Amino acid sequence: MRNITLIARRELAAYLRTMSGYIIIAAMLLLVGILFTTVVMWGPSKKSAEIVGEFFKYAAFFSMVGSVLLSMRLFAEERQTGTLALLYSSPVSDWEIVLGKFFAALTFLSVFHLTTFFMPVLVMVYGKVSWGHLFAGYLGLTLLGACSLALGMLGSSLTKSQVVAAILGGVFVTLVVNTYFLARVTLPPLTQILEAMALYAPIFRFMEGVVRLKDVVFYGLVSYVLLYANTRVLEARRWR
Repeated sequence: MRNITLIARRELAAYLRTMSGYIIIAAMLLLVGILFTTVVMWGPSKKSAEIVGEFFKYAAFFSMVGSVLLSMRLFAEERQTGTLALLYSSPVSDWEIVLGKFFAALTFLSVFHLTTFFMPVLVMVYGKVSWGHLFAGYLGLTLLGACSLALGMLGSSLTKSQVVAAILGGVFVTLVVNTYFLARVTLPPLTQILEAMALYAPIFRFMEGVVRLKDVVFYGLVSYVLLYANTRVLEARRWR
């Protein structure tokens, strides 16, 4: 656990020292704010709960985009600069490296989530929204962000180019999101298979303020499998 904490602090410090992390969060916050103002606040008259649900929908999309951008450097930059060899030579295991980097990126992504909190609070000032709805929505954003980060990390672990890592991460995220839309136009049993793979589907229930243990377990299991895949990629590259 100590090694994971040290690696997480190292990665988090790297985000804080450079402007890239701040630029990513600022850009996402700006775009979410614009959509929230123009589409949600100035759109057709809606109930407060519906407005908050719309906000979480846009925030979920940008969380996935931001996850890919934040995770693209985690392994690709290390391999490009040659510092990954130093980690390999350190007394840390591959799974500790993966978890340390993952928790650092998830912590930084949570900063973006925190900066958006004033938007649903504005709705609460002028309308009626339960705290349970907000808790469910932000829990969904965190879980979806964790899965997206793990996907982005997988793309970063496969290459030493950050651009290629971002492209791979974007492709992976797009594939698992599109399964939700494909499931709506296919026939059984393919429909059930695609629905089970749809990373984006459970988030709609969180947007409505509904937390199901099944959905939490689903996101947790997907994150675990993807992080395990990252560990296996590191192990394979260690002995090259």
